[in-house]
Amino acid sequence: MKMLTNDHIAELKEIVQTGRVLIDESDRYSYSFDASFGTYLPDAVVQTKSVEELAKIVKLANREGIPVYPRGQSTSLSGGPLPVHGGVVLDLSVMDDVLEIYEEDLVAVVSVGVLTSAIHKAAEEKGLIYPPDPSSSNVSTIGGNLAENAGGPRGLKYGVTKDYVIGLEVITPEGEIIQTGGRTVKNVTGYDLTKLIVGSEGTLGIITNAVLRLLPKPPATATLMAVFSNLVDAGRAITKILTSGILPSKMELMDRASIIAVENYHPMGLPTEAEAIILLELDGHPLAIKEEIAKAELLCFTTGASNVKIPKDDLEKEEIWKARKLVSPAIVRIKPTKISEDATVPRSKIPEMCERLQQIKEKYKVNLVVFGHIGDGNLHPNIICDKNDVEEMSRVEKAVTEIFTTAVELGGTLSGEHGIGHMKAPFMEMELGKAGLDMMKRIKAVWDPNNIMNPGKIFPKPGQKLELK
Repeated sequence: MKMLTNDHIAELKEIVQTGRVLIDESDRYSYSFDASFGTYLPDAVVQTKSVEELAKIVKLANREGIPVYPRGQSTSLSGGPLPVHGGVVLDLSVMDDVLEIYEEDLVAVVSVGVLTSAIHKAAEEKGLIYPPDPSSSNVSTIGGNLAENAGGPRGLKYGVTKDYVIGLEVITPEGEIIQTGGRTVKNVTGYDLTKLIVGSEGTLGIITNAVLRLLPKPPATATLMAVFSNLVDAGRAITKILTSGILPSKMELMDRASIIAVENYHPMGLPTEAEAIILLELDGHPLAIKEEIAKAELLCFTTGASNVKIPKDDLEKEEIWKARKLVSPAIVRIKPTKISEDATVPRSKIPEMCERLQQIKEKYKVNLVVFGHIGDGNLHPNIICDKNDVEEMSRVEKAVTEIFTTAVELGGTLSGEHGIGHMKAPFMEMELGKAGLDMMKRIKAVWDPNNIMNPGKIFPKPGQKLELK
């Protein structure tokens, strides 16, 4: 990787006529970190709304071997946008001008800097929904969601980001602007480059525009909160509900540590004596969900629930879901550092994964909080710690490693929605095998022969280990 020279900076400034090139260290510093670990200072930061200017910058970078790092709002929990080799950060959050809803086609056309919550709002004003709903939707850009293939609570019923992307505008690593897919729901012309690029974490190109599929908004919803005195029983209840013919739109889990943290942070009458609570939402026709919510209630009681609450109105529903949304801000009050993971297992392995997480918590004496999108096996084991405590961080690293190992052993995956970035790269071969990882490397080498596009992500360096520093 080449360092950025004064000549390169002069050329960047010549290219960027409609935006800014930031070179002062004070300006660059805020681009050196995200919501994960590590600080890496870029050599320069570019802000421009012009796709043509971005393409010229990439051509310069490819010619000179300079790394480029596309970046949105940097809510990444895996180090996705971090400039680990210096180079140029491309701040795509400024590209927020296009948000168009086409009702008859059931699609939205958006530029990558648009906030995901803005897409939700625009779709709902037309009686439609954009289903992917990551918890960071109020602050994350759609471009970051596309790069990481983000999910969210509604992933159980509706899937993740890639399931709603039918077209892209992309700048290739060689600085060419290409279109993939289009505005038709069916499109089987050639290789599906759209699906390949979504979730590639900026390693294959820079997404600048997207066509997203929308759905009609369901006419009604119903919510349930079930209280359990045993975390494993909660896991069994989830399996029971999902195999009964009921498909919730959301199914979330909070363990005792997260319940207590939320109640201390914002008292709302949560059952702090419980080991776990399940939050469930159904959507669809009012008569159908009335029958299904009653069936779900019965199934919870038969698998060990001590109490089940079904809210009577929208205000009570909002209060229940508020508890889940408050978990992240609540737990960081315990200690200053939060390690957020998203190991995901098959649904049938949810009870066993819950049990293994409790064993890991005791084994390494770590403050492990478990919550997440339990209906699709996408758990969020969070470890609350202090990064300045060297001895504690050593135990945390071992615990995180065992969480990943356990998920893979149970037939699961390293990441359900946070991506790999540079933090999970050391574990890629464990999940994919040597041949599987090599195939991905070969695709990367063909697309990006000079390895300028978000280098240092996904693929591990020889001997690389997890380091939470």
